[in-house]
Amino acid sequence: MKLVFSLLMLGLMQVGLAQAPKINADSVYIRKNYIKMERMIPMRDGVKLFTSIYVPKEVANGKKFPIMLNRTPYSVAPYGDTLYKTSLGPSMLFARDGYIFVYQDVRGKYMSEGDFEAYRPFISKKKNATDNDESSDAYDTIDWLIKNIEGNNGRVGTWGISAPGYYTTMTTIESHPALKAASPQAPVTDWFMGDDRHHNGAFFLMGTFSFISSYGAPRPVPSPRGRPGYSAYGTPDGYEFYMKLGPLKNVNEKIFKGENRIWNQLMENETYNEFWQSRTPVPHLKNVKPAVMVVGGWFDQEDLYGPLKAYEGIEKNSPSSSNRLVMGPWIHGGWARGKGESLGHIRFGSATSEFYQKNIELPFFNHHLKDTPDPQLPEAYIFETGANEWRTYDQWPPKNSVEKKLYFNADGKLSFNPPASKGKEPAYNEYTSDPSKPVPYTSEIRVIRGSDFMYEDQRFASQRPDVLVYESDVLTEDVTISGNVFADLFVSTTGTDADFVVKLIDVYPGNAPNDSPENPRKAMGGFQLLVRGEVMRAKFRNSFTTPEPMKPGKIEHVKFDMQDAAHRFKKGHKIMVQVQSTWFPLVDRNPQKFVNIYKADASDFQKAVHKVFCSGNASSYVGVRVVE
Repeated sequence: MKLVFSLLMLGLMQVGLAQAPKINADSVYIRKNYIKMERMIPMRDGVKLFTSIYVPKEVANGKKFPIMLNRTPYSVAPYGDTLYKTSLGPSMLFARDGYIFVYQDVRGKYMSEGDFEAYRPFISKKKNATDNDESSDAYDTIDWLIKNIEGNNGRVGTWGISAPGYYTTMTTIESHPALKAASPQAPVTDWFMGDDRHHNGAFFLMGTFSFISSYGAPRPVPSPRGRPGYSAYGTPDGYEFYMKLGPLKNVNEKIFKGENRIWNQLMENETYNEFWQSRTPVPHLKNVKPAVMVVGGWFDQEDLYGPLKAYEGIEKNSPSSSNRLVMGPWIHGGWARGKGESLGHIRFGSATSEFYQKNIELPFFNHHLKDTPDPQLPEAYIFETGANEWRTYDQWPPKNSVEKKLYFNADGKLSFNPPASKGKEPAYNEYTSDPSKPVPYTSEIRVIRGSDFMYEDQRFASQRPDVLVYESDVLTEDVTISGNVFADLFVSTTGTDADFVVKLIDVYPGNAPNDSPENPRKAMGGFQLLVRGEVMRAKFRNSFTTPEPMKPGKIEHVKFDMQDAAHRFKKGHKIMVQVQSTWFPLVDRNPQKFVNIYKADASDFQKAVHKVFCSGNASSYVGVRVVE
């Protein structure tokens, strides 16, 4: 009987152990090796910012450490001296190496005082001692930390992803002397031109609505809790939800009721006016003193534009500064989590995120903040998708890349050779775009945008009658592109405005192996991998500040930035370009009538026939930089 009881108890203990939560080794390490404190740090105008500080216990033994600062609008939680984060720094490699980590709620968010302003304009000429912006808040914070945190070695590094990436960029402008290294990662850089909220003037509806429903909600008093985002979709199908919602003005009339300040700002600033121009840090990236390493992901669903333009801005405005670019095969923030071995059905052949953290990120900061040996990082550390290899360059784009044009042919061919002219009138392809039946941005049924559309099989779109498809012959040799991709279109419409979406695609051969890490039964033969896709609102074709209507039937020149890429189209593959005029509900619907779309009525939306011209002086193409 005792034996039976003992066996029963042993069995219950084993079940209990199996069901017990797994101990987080990182959390244990942090609690064992760090002390946490919380402080309200005063800014020059008297506003105090809530700051959470983790100091290595070895400080008590006289050891000194550099400071790593992260300023965020997304909360420094958990709050309370006895509650610790489960991970510290850009990666836990930093925590184990030894740093002082500082997290700060930016002005007006969570537990910090003051009023929040999304991407406050930089004040280049401050008129008095209390004038402030994000650059000065960072300066004041660093100054306080250096003077008040025991055990610091007098050096500071900053980092952040997305909005915290923007705040990191701002630390480099009129920076504190103690700031020695900064890494803006997927930094928000321009909410109108290419990050998050708009691309080339076209409004990114799905991501903006869900995000701003929380981000722009009023916060009457400091609080450790944020406002919840909108959740009453009533359907798992975002396409259905946004179609039923109707024109953009219905968001305020039916949901926000005018109470969401940031949404109101978006709706009140339809063009690239002073409101938007004053909020990008790029013109102010002058005389940058700390070493900078800008990081981004080729499949970033939110901020691919930001890192490319921030890096470019420093190169242009502060050419003597230490400035590097790292681009990997990642979604938004993917370099900071997971191994980075694959996305969706696409393998990358190695643990790219782990490689970056160990061989690029930590050595960069350690060198500048701890005097470790110079890792001799290149100017540009670039992962080439398709080839699945890291490339190093002494400039970006690389010197050995030349601009070439992928011309559209009216017979559906895509070629580096210009199409032959036949007859006096240019050849063209046409399609009817109907805002009541927009082309979906994904084949999935989802109510939250997600990231899969950035590397999704595009066959679902190529079968639509309102999507033009241009495809090359089977490649007889590899074609590698590295650098800017842009669309140069000659188009006409029966309306007075239109959107043009252009997608550059890698078409796999029919015998491609079914090696999807997500689904081994996924047919990869003929897979159409989206390499780069972008949209242009045609009313802004001549000026983002002063929109102009299109004249029905007139051939118009529409050229736009599709952002950069580094990709190898392998021998045996084909290159494809798709052209369409809706990408819903990722992008809001253009009424195809020249109106303020934020104020448009349902009656403003109309069908339109769009022509894309393909010969003579009206030869449309996608421009790429080919490595030779």
